[in-house]
Amino acid sequence: MLETIFRTDFEILEFISENLRCGFMDVLMKLFTYAGNWGILWIAITIVLLISKKHRRLGITMAIGLILCLGIGNLLLKPLVGRDRPFIIDPRIVTIISPPSGYSFPSGHTFSSFTSAAIIAMHSRKTGIYAIAAAVFIGFSRLYFCVHFPSDVLCGAVFGVITGVTVYRIMNRKPKGDIPKESSES
Repeated sequence: MLETIFRTDFEILEFISENLRCGFMDVLMKLFTYAGNWGILWIAITIVLLISKKHRRLGITMAIGLILCLGIGNLLLKPLVGRDRPFIIDPRIVTIISPPSGYSFPSGHTFSSFTSAAIIAMHSRKTGIYAIAAAVFIGFSRLYFCVHFPSDVLCGAVFGVITGVTVYRIMNRKPKGDIPKESSES
């Protein structure tokens, strides 16, 4: 099974490189991949939300989500799995951005993007559409530049959605009110 996933990962990267790469896409994908570097887009949005009194709770939720991404993705899963990046495994793969360091699984760009997009979408479906679109493009940019495997990006998206939805629900739980007492009429 792992061999099938591994082979499919390389086939998808090869398809993207051979069929989708062009000057326009190079520029567009660089914008998205750089927006995802260090979670900069999502951190900037979080800071703006934290500054706004009206949206501070959402900003706190986003900050917690991003901190969990760092802990779960970069500090726990990446060293635990220890998966090399595609261009390390196959030196014939050429990436047209500076090759990132560190391990490949899961994609941190995708994890933080989908965590943030899920939180935003849970808060506002209308704004969430834009956040999800940005997350998809950021995740795809990592495949476009062959710095992650498709399974890294897919798992980053799944982990991100789970993290975002969980954090949002915890932060927005309704406090349990007093439980009505049963009448003692007999």
